Amino acid sequence: MGKVYVFDHPLIQHKLTYIRDKSTGTKEFRELVDEIATLMAFEITRDLPLKEIEVETPVQLATSKVLAGKKLGIVPILRAGIGMVDGILKLIPAAKVGHIGLYRDPETLQPVEYYLKLPSDVQEREFIVVDPMLATGGSAIEAVNSLKKRGATKIRFMCIIAAPEGVEAFQEAHPDVDVYIAALDEKLNDHGYIVPGLGDAGDRLFGTK
Repeated sequence: MGKVYVFDHPLIQHKLTYIRDKSTGTKEFRELVDEIATLMAFEITRDLPLKEIEVETPVQLATSKVLAGKKLGIVPILRAGIGMVDGILKLIPAAKVGHIGLYRDPETLQPVEYYLKLPSDVQEREFIVVDPMLATGGSAIEAVNSLKKRGATKIRFMCIIAAPEGVEAFQEAHPDVDVYIAALDEKLNDHGYIVPGLGDAGDRLFGTK
């Protein structure tokens, strides 16, 4: 079973409080999501493999470390996931960015893929799928399905706020994918919103209703 990591870093928790606040406007909300994504990226990359190389300093030759292993890819789930991409790229600017668009079928209520664009070297990359919210888990599950169908073998999922129901459903569908969360909230309400949550992340990021 994939591991679930809930980050308790004080800066992440501090910024979470303000993105939850309904009085936080679009500009500040967007900036806070960006900052939280950067802080989460620092944590999620903690176990990336390293290799040693020689580098010439102004003083002498030295043995030092650089990243090894698979190249990284970031895949935001449209549209709210876009709000987290720049924050991650600040730390890993060489990562390639794919996009996946999903909508909910009004009859089956199941997510349906309507857009997918990935780097050409899917099998050579380790992917981080990002979405601010993990509510029912449907979109995240389908996004990872889509990546696996295209040959991705190493995937992580990162979100800011999750409901226990969504985490459970995701783990059941993808037991090989680790989940990284800034806050694990109480539950889903009857409308599928995370409680206490922060409302609709997409609307708050882009100023829509």
